[in-house]
Amino acid sequence: MKIPRLVLPHPLKVPQIDLKVPSANIPTFPPIVLPPSDLRAPEGVEKEPAEETPVPQVRKLDIPVINIQMPVPEPEIVITAVTTAVIAVATTTVAQTFFEPIQKQVKKQLQKRVDAWKKKRKEKEISLTESKENEENLKKNK
Repeated sequence: MKIPRLVLPHPLKVPQIDLKVPSANIPTFPPIVLPPSDLRAPEGVEKEPAEETPVPQVRKLDIPVINIQMPVPEPEIVITAVTTAVIAVATTTVAQTFFEPIQKQVKKQLQKRVDAWKKKRKEKEISLTESKENEENLKKNK
């Protein structure tokens, strides 16, 4: 008995690709030296007199009915807030007077287009129903 032999083709020669190992320039930073938590001045060294900075006094407003003192901000902060509010309200009011007529015109134009689209849609529906009726009538007459 003969056993069949399997003849396989020679393997394809695929060129070998050499891949280089990637390299990168990693940034380095000088180390930060932190003093120990129990750092003390050497013996014989006196402390420098600390300059006391004056603490600004917070003005307070007395509300007599509920007996509460409420802090009042500095005048510069109040002026900035009021100026910003006035400018915002004025800008909004002026812009509204300019954009109101434009808004009305845009609404009118859009409404006209929507109405025209609805009208065309109704005409198409009517013409489709008429054409279907005509086809049915032709079929009945045959």
